[in-house]
Amino acid sequence: MRYAKTADGSRIAYRTGGAGEPLLLLAGQGNTHHWWDGVLDDFRAAHRTVTLDYRGTGESDRPDEPYSIEGFARDAIAVLDDLGIERVHVYGTSMGGRVAQWLAAHRPDRVRALVLGCTSPGGPFAVDRGDDVRRSLARPAPEGRRALLELMYTPGWLATHPGPHHTLGDPTMTPKERLRHLVASERHDAWDVLPGIQAPTLVVHGDDDLLNPTANATLLAERVPGARLCLIPGARHAYFEEFRSVAGPLVLDFLREHERA
Repeated sequence: MRYAKTADGSRIAYRTGGAGEPLLLLAGQGNTHHWWDGVLDDFRAAHRTVTLDYRGTGESDRPDEPYSIEGFARDAIAVLDDLGIERVHVYGTSMGGRVAQWLAAHRPDRVRALVLGCTSPGGPFAVDRGDDVRRSLARPAPEGRRALLELMYTPGWLATHPGPHHTLGDPTMTPKERLRHLVASERHDAWDVLPGIQAPTLVVHGDDDLLNPTANATLLAERVPGARLCLIPGARHAYFEEFRSVAGPLVLDFLREHERA
């Protein structure tokens, strides 16, 4: 584990591994670098991967202040600066996809190719999850945890993969830190900046994703100039893990198209 220092003095923990063109992997809300544990080896075979713990999670600092998607993007830039990486492929999933949108929109000089997975443009044009989904997630444990698992993975996959499931959130977070991540994600609205994204973009989503409705993928693909859309049949929110054999090669092939000549 290494640490980058941000402009406000916070330390952001990160890890690197593999070799090749650098690839920044951005996890979902309230999660650490462990979000990628199930698929990281796939990417390390072709890229120098960079994963991080968002502020408020894992081994990163936890300043007592509100968080924002734009702030998470600045933290990611601090990590790249610490590594001396000028340009990087960026793959963000769920809230990480929101962070990736801001990163690509505000720092086009740093992003070579962009992959937006199971994410949303946010704001008034985004498609919200249904009230039934919200009610299921609001139930106390263990019912709420089970509801989240079933939104992440299909029943068949869960029957043969009892866990641990690293996509369910960082267990070391306090309720206040979890709320700060939730608020940051809920306040995301990149609609106006999406047309300014210059990086080649791939949008990936499961077509059975109710946690972040699949319609958001279409909105993103239509809003980002030249974006390519791929929906994975039968996949839910954690498509990148359960449908690893499909999603991994899909993303790697796209990134290979945009390697330096």
